[in-house]
Amino acid sequence: MNNKNWDTSDLGLATTISLFYPIKNIDKTDPKKVQFIFENSKKLNLLIDNYWKGKIKVDPAKYFNQLRIIKSRIYDRCL
Repeated sequence: MNNKNWDTSDLGLATTISLFYPIKNIDKTDPKKVQFIFENSKKLNLLIDNYWKGKIKVDPAKYFNQLRIIKSRIYDRCL
């Protein structure tokens, strides 16, 4: 991670963040763990903090659909 980017390998967190911010990149260099890369910002850090505090409320159907999209990006060898 650098100052411009923030990354995580936590699928649940990445899915939640991606409901609010686009995924900048998915790093599949390590075959056992992918890294989801987002553009770093104060708002992103607040969202992450609220996620870990259990303060984020999302529509379950939107979350599940976003999870399916992310999983397809992980396993699609073309991306």
